[in-house]
Amino acid sequence: MIKLFHDVSQQCSKAVTEKYSTSFSSAIKLLHADLRTPIYNIYGFVRFADEIVDTFHQYKKEELLIEFKKDTYAAIERGISLNPILHSFQITVRDYNISHDLIEAFFSSMEMDLSKTEYNSNGYKEYIYGSAEVVGLMCLFVFCEGDKNMYNDLKPSAQALGAAFQKVNFLRDVKADYELLNRSYFPEVDFTNFTPRMKQEIEADIAADFENAYEGILNLPAKARFGVYVAYKYYLSLFKKIKRTAPANILEQRIRIPNYGKAYIVAKAGLRSQFNLY
Repeated sequence: MIKLFHDVSQQCSKAVTEKYSTSFSSAIKLLHADLRTPIYNIYGFVRFADEIVDTFHQYKKEELLIEFKKDTYAAIERGISLNPILHSFQITVRDYNISHDLIEAFFSSMEMDLSKTEYNSNGYKEYIYGSAEVVGLMCLFVFCEGDKNMYNDLKPSAQALGAAFQKVNFLRDVKADYELLNRSYFPEVDFTNFTPRMKQEIEADIAADFENAYEGILNLPAKARFGVYVAYKYYLSLFKKIKRTAPANILEQRIRIPNYGKAYIVAKAGLRSQFNLY
């Protein structure tokens, strides 16, 4: 009957993904069936940790994060947890031998969100690594299915893709991060005087990440390639829309891709994949 508990727990991680991110859940559905559940498990885990530091303002967030971290490692060590999200995550960590160093780096970045409001260049790079690049690397463990050589070859591209996604999120969410959470992730950027030059410098950095990620996507195993490519195209489209938006407007609205735009991205990506035109 333990299989039933596994299944129920992993359904919880899938539900979390679908409720919190229609974009990522849509991309996950385009992965091979073998890969979907472990990726849901990873997303559910990182989403709950992120919720603690971003949303639970009326609670003692530091205590909750410490407890969540402790319970995460206990779940991995025991091979079971009564928290279905942590139970699902530990299954994936153990099945794919995901490095604990990645988990530790992730929690370090979540801890930064509890107290840091501004970042210098080194702090920014550290935060991006722990909050986004390591998530891409966790997923890469799943995609490579134990092939260490492939993992090492694709590691830089996976990190670049995670970084690109996170930096686009930062630009998209500037209003909420700056006004509601009092956070400014981009070093030496004053959002009370956000100039076109500042925005262009950030965009150049993001464009380089997207470029570095692309070759790695092409070399992913076939089981993972299309789903990751669609996520890449979605975020690239969002990035292009942000680039067309004036700096002042970035601070006034959250840039989105409408549902019909997302459907077009999937359809176009599917057509290109049929002719191997990634």
